[in-house]
Amino acid sequence: MAHVARELDLNAYYGPGTVLDKMNVVPGLKTSTELINTPRAAFFFFLRANLVINPSAVSTPDMEPAPSSKLPPPSPSPLVTVDPPSNPVPDDLPPLSVGILDGELDKLDALNLVTDSIAQQRQSSSYHLVFHPYLLAILSVGLAVAYQYSWRVKRDLGTALMLHSGVVMIYLLAIRYITGAYIQVAEGMKWSWMVSEDGEEDTVIGVRFGTDLIGALVLRLEPNPNHHHHHHHLAGSSKKRNSRGSALRGGKGVIRAWTVKLKYRGKGVGADMLHEAVRVTRERCGRDAEIGFAREHANSTTVLPEAFNGAFRKDEQRAAKALERVLSEWEGSKRRRKL
Repeated sequence: MAHVARELDLNAYYGPGTVLDKMNVVPGLKTSTELINTPRAAFFFFLRANLVINPSAVSTPDMEPAPSSKLPPPSPSPLVTVDPPSNPVPDDLPPLSVGILDGELDKLDALNLVTDSIAQQRQSSSYHLVFHPYLLAILSVGLAVAYQYSWRVKRDLGTALMLHSGVVMIYLLAIRYITGAYIQVAEGMKWSWMVSEDGEEDTVIGVRFGTDLIGALVLRLEPNPNHHHHHHHLAGSSKKRNSRGSALRGGKGVIRAWTVKLKYRGKGVGADMLHEAVRVTRERCGRDAEIGFAREHANSTTVLPEAFNGAFRKDEQRAAKALERVLSEWEGSKRRRKL
């Protein structure tokens, strides 16, 4: 009958007093040296005895799919954070509409926008004058004179600060006084400015943000000169008048004012008004009617010599380029419709 190892005694190999004596505190680590005489055989026997698996402790895994209702909802990763948009669009954002203004009060609001744009020329003109090279040279001369008198002659720091501050103050007040004429130009614009010589009122195009008028464009539709001359000839001879619509055929559109409120500029509002102006002009004057800015538009009046109006000339060039882009878009859409 085979003997069963009860204990495994390793002292027979390593000798007493070794570290292995401390392992005998664990039951089952001692055995008889009669069955196991080598440490290698003892080690493998010990390993085999401890790897015996109890079949009752092993359970068959459940391969049935778990119902989806028992699955927990996915939780967001703590490492991923989504920042809210810096400028969220509100749900109650008012609509933006572009169209012709027919009411007298609406046209008056548009005229007020035009006069405001003229008054704002004072600010832009003052800003450019402050840093204009010609005027900066004059300011430098004034500061040099103040320095020579206050520091070289008097050698007084208080006098120097007072004179230099006085020179700068006079410089700024003089610029403010000169550009104040733009306020008078804005106040001189009346309702009659939007009425032509033949008594026809200009077409006013406006952009509304909800109920607030934020942009205005004043468009004058000029009839065909040949047709207009023929119209007067018929009126004098046969006392008959042609309609306004027929007189406009072959005419052109002239933009006399184009402005947007300051906080809405650079957002495409002005381009929308130019598109509407082109549409109205070619709808009433013909598909190939010309349109452009008037030479004497609302903001063309200057109160300074031409050498100081470079900023305004650049604004006119940007407006002309914006109208050219709109016209090119119209020509491109026309060619696509033909295809």
